[in-house]
Parts: sequence; structure tokens; C-alpha cells
Amino acid sequence: MRRLTTIFLLSAIAVACAGTGNDRGPVTITLMAHDSFADAVTEETFADFTAETGHTVEVLAAGDAGAMVNQAILTVDNPLADVMFGVDDTFLTRAVEAGIFEPFTASGLGTVPETLRASDDSVTPIDFGDVCLNYDKAAFSDELPPPSGLDDLIDPAYGGMLVVEDPTISSPGLAFLLATIALFGDEGWQPYWIGLEQNGALVAPGWTEAYYGEFSGGAGEGDRPLVVSYASSPPAEVIFSETPLDEAPTGVITDGCYRQVEFAGILAGTANPGPAGQLIDFMLSTPFQESIPLTWFVFPANAEAALPLEFVEHTVIPPKPVQMDPATIEANRQSWLEQWSDIFR
Repeated sequence: MRRLTTIFLLSAIAVACAGTGNDRGPVTITLMAHDSFADAVTEETFADFTAETGHTVEVLAAGDAGAMVNQAILTVDNPLADVMFGVDDTFLTRAVEAGIFEPFTASGLGTVPETLRASDDSVTPIDFGDVCLNYDKAAFSDELPPPSGLDDLIDPAYGGMLVVEDPTISSPGLAFLLATIALFGDEGWQPYWIGLEQNGALVAPGWTEAYYGEFSGGAGEGDRPLVVSYASSPPAEVIFSETPLDEAPTGVITDGCYRQVEFAGILAGTANPGPAGQLIDFMLSTPFQESIPLTWFVFPANAEAALPLEFVEHTVIPPKPVQMDPATIEANRQSWLEQWSDIFR
């Protein structure tokens, strides 16, 4: 009888341990990510990870970063995924304070510059992108050079030229708003935006509408030669051009760029903490990091990852990008957006 009881107990323990996914065999890891990442994932994206570990990856598209974080908070007691990727500094504090992440230190964290790391040890930087003003090179000349910085945008010489994204619903739009708040301060950013409005700035719902609908450069179909976009937009234009290009048709204004860092974290309550950590380690590894620029058109967080030639030749990394403490953003985001809306309602 004792022997049978022991067998039953050992069997129960084995089943329980197998259910946790603690490296007792291949499992399927669910990766919750924002739509722009999920849309670019192919069968090859995590093929090397599966070959190395035996684990497969299923990507769960969860809307934009804000919607994704909200979903994770609402399901914190019964997580929809094992890993979340794509939370950035604009929503990081909300996610961390809600307790949706398990503590984890990636094995390759030493390759990431301190300026990209979060103060919280539960998230790992994976990539970064710089939201910058882009300009249509063909629209400017020696007589009217492109703006040198944000101050120039309220100059009547550039009246009616700028299109920005709505920060209440657009990630780059919010990043640009944060840049102006950081640069012009509590007392100066609202007068600055009033100046933009009076100088004919146009607000588009999102990046697609601004870049392809209103911007005159690249593949844009509009007539505005200044747009809030990314430092990586020029190489994308070269790569996707129907005819070979030696030079990107747009340029980047590096003054006033806002750096967005995207993080990955293990979701609290996952049944697969070990494999989830392996996935984050893989996403920070040099081979995966070197695939990031030409797949998602952002920069790798791993400083040892080499950039593709197209990025080296056709883009710049702003020397002094603006960054803001995530806790400051969380404490003021709603108020700032309401004040901005009062200007552009």
C-alpha cells in the first residue's frame, strides 16, 4: 500500500512539474506584442530559437502599446501570454506598478548601454527608435533650408508645411509631444504648440495618414514637406523604393528627437518562466538583434549588433535624443493630453 501511495505521489509531482514548463520538455511560448511587431513576424523569425531550445513561439497581436498594457493589467491573475514585448517608456511605469512582470535579468544585459535600461529589473531593453522630424529634400534649397530645430517650426517661413500625429492616439505623436515638453518646459510647451497651430500645423490621426497621406517626400502623396516620423524612415525608403536609389529622398532633423525604448518582460503567473526567460535571452542575442533593423526598422539595443549597410549609409542616430523618466510620463500623461487637446480641439 505504501508503495502504491508513493507511486501516486511521485506521479502527481511529475504531472505538476510538467505543467509548470520548467524546462522538462518543449513548450509553446505565447509572446504578446503590439501589432506592428506581430505583423512582421514570419516562420523564420523564431526558427533559430526553436532549433536551439525545442520551444515554439506563438505571437499574440494585442493592438498598440497602450491597449496591450491594459489587456495585461486586466488579466494579471490569468495571463494571456508568457512574455510581453513592446511596452515602451510611455506606459512602462503603469505596467510595472500593476505587477504584471516577474523579475528577470537577461544573460546579455551587459551588451545594452545604461541609457537604454529601465530602473526596474523586470524588463529587458530589446530595441529603440528615435522619433524625429523628417523633411522632403526636394522642397528645400539654399534660399530656404530645412529647419534646424523645433524652434524654426513656428517661423512663418515654414507656415503650412508641418504635419504631426495626434498624441492622444498615436505613439510617435505622443513622443513628439513629450519632446516639446522636455525642451520647452512646463511654462513653454503650450505656447509653443499654440505657435505651431497658428503657423498652420496639421494634425493627422496616425503615422500612416501623416507620412503617406500628407507628407510630400518619399512615397507620400501630400503637399507638406515636414512630418513627424523616425530617424529610420530614410533607409526604409531606399530599401522599399521601386527604383534603385543612391540617396534617400528625405532627411532627418536631429534636434528634438525623442528616443523610445521597447522592453520585453516575463508576465507574472506564467506556467513557463524558464522558457520565457530563454526567449528574452534569444531576443537580446546578437544574431536576433542584427535582424531587427531591416525587419522592424528600429535599432538594436545590443551595442554589439552590427547595423546593416542601408542604416549606416542612410540614417543617423541623434547625438542628444530626448528621454523622459517613465514615472514622470505616467504621472502627467493624461493632464498633458488634455491640455494639448484644448489647443487643437
